[in-house]
Order: sequence, then structure tokens, then C-alpha cells
Amino acid sequence: MELISLGTFLNAVSQGLLWSILAMGVYITYRILDFADLTTEGSFPLGAAVDAMLIINGTNPFVATFASFIIGLVAGLVTGLLNTKLKIPGLLSGILVMTGLYSVNLRIMGKANLPLLKQPTIITTVTDMGISNSNAIMLVGIVSVVIIILLLVLLFATEFGFALRATGNNPKMISALGVNTDIMIIIGLMISNGLISLSGGIIAQYNGYADAGMGTGTIVIGLASVIIGEVIFGKTSIFRSLISVVLGSILYRIIIAFVLENGLQPTDLKLISSIVLAICLFLPVVKEKMFAKKSIKNMNGGANNA
Repeated sequence: MELISLGTFLNAVSQGLLWSILAMGVYITYRILDFADLTTEGSFPLGAAVDAMLIINGTNPFVATFASFIIGLVAGLVTGLLNTKLKIPGLLSGILVMTGLYSVNLRIMGKANLPLLKQPTIITTVTDMGISNSNAIMLVGIVSVVIIILLLVLLFATEFGFALRATGNNPKMISALGVNTDIMIIIGLMISNGLISLSGGIIAQYNGYADAGMGTGTIVIGLASVIIGEVIFGKTSIFRSLISVVLGSILYRIIIAFVLENGLQPTDLKLISSIVLAICLFLPVVKEKMFAKKSIKNMNGGANNA
């Protein structure tokens, strides 16, 4: 078994930065709202489809990328309305929207796969400045992540942000204080799916195509990134949690690159992702048991000294 090459490592870091935008969207629903949202697997390719179609039709790639964020807001809005107004359970609401978006994405693209060959993208715009392709991808990832983290930190530091967090933690308490939890859930889902769709648009430009099936397994990728980040890097504040999610996304991509470079096939990627997520979900349990044993040991030691 060999360690991954430097080129593969840097490529994994770049991909991790781009995919961390999706992971931050998943973090908002999974951790902030405590909402199991499967809209992710529909809104991710939705952003890619809208982004690709606009670019092919001559739209500025930065405008097309922003449009992918806006269309994601709409997807989150639909899921939120199904859940809060029609009283459909959250998990089922996400599944309904995810399923419907598959047809919507095909309708937008006109076919299952839409190539972006020789089309201008935000990455080619940066390379036109004389920056190498690999460095351009890294730069796009870093700038995007920094801007999103700053905006989210500012948002969650406001009164609205505290109300949004409280909606996930204790909806009855925040509702008693006069906050409309339905509105909070809808807005939270909109922000989440906006980021996920934005990630889809950027990933489509990175890959050079948009595909109707590219959303399959994205919820696993997002959850793995969130959990890896929290277990290894901690979650004491919103800022630290978001940084942990980004680092978790990068580490997840490095793990995937490592196993693929050491013999496994790309067709095994979904299986690898599932195994990695299962391990990540088990790690907090192990960490908690180790902490409990350490606490008991310290208590026994203190009792003996007394």
C-alpha cells in the first residue's frame, strides 16, 4: 500500500474545497435544523443543470453560478412548504422534491448529459489570468469557501440566526417566544439547498459537464464530511463547526483518493462512500465511550487519593 502522490493529494484538496460548499448546506439541515432533508440529491444536479444551460447559451459563468444558487433556494422553498404547510413529514417531503427534480433537470438540459467543452467557466476565467488550471481550481475553492463561511457566521450571529438555531434545538421554546418556526424551517431549507445547488453548479464547471444522475449519493458525501469534521476537529462554535465541515470534506476526498490509488476501482466509489460514512457515524460512539471510561478512571483515582 502506497501513499498518494503530491498531485493526487492537491487535487483531492481542491475537490474537497468545492464539495465543502455542499457539506455546509447539509450541515445547516442536519445540525442546525435537525431536519433529514433528501432534497440534496435533486438540488445538486439542479444547480448543475441550470448553470450548464446558461453558460451554453452565452451567460457569464459568474452570473450562471449565482443563478444556480437562486434555483436552489426555490427547491428548498418547495420542500419547506410541503413540510410546514401540507404537514408532510420532512423525510418524505425531501424524497418527493428529489424525485420530481429528476424530471425537472432532464427538462432543463433536454438530455441526460450536457457537456461544457470549450465553454467559458469561472475556472477558465481564472486560468486566462495566467494561473495554472490546478491553482485556479484551488483559488476558486478557497475564495468561495471563505466568502460563504463569513456570510454564514455573520448570519448566525444575528437575532434571526439565533432564532434559526433555536428552531432546530428547541422548537417549542422558540415558538413560545413568538417566533414562527415554519418560516424558520422554510428559510433554513432554502439556504441549505441554495448552497447545495451552488456547489452543483461549480462542480459541473469543474467536471466539464452536467449530468442528471450526478446527485446520487451526494447526501452521503455531505454527511460524511460533516461527521468527519466534527469528530476530528470539533464543533464548539458556528465558525469552528463550519471550518470543521470544510476540513472534513477535504479529508474525505483524501481518503477516497487514497483508496482509489491503491487498487479499488472508480465503480466502487459509492460503496467506499457508504463504508466511510458508517465508520464516521460509529466514531462518536467510540469517542463517547472512551471519554466515559476516562472520567470513571479519574473519579476512581480521586476517590483512592482521598
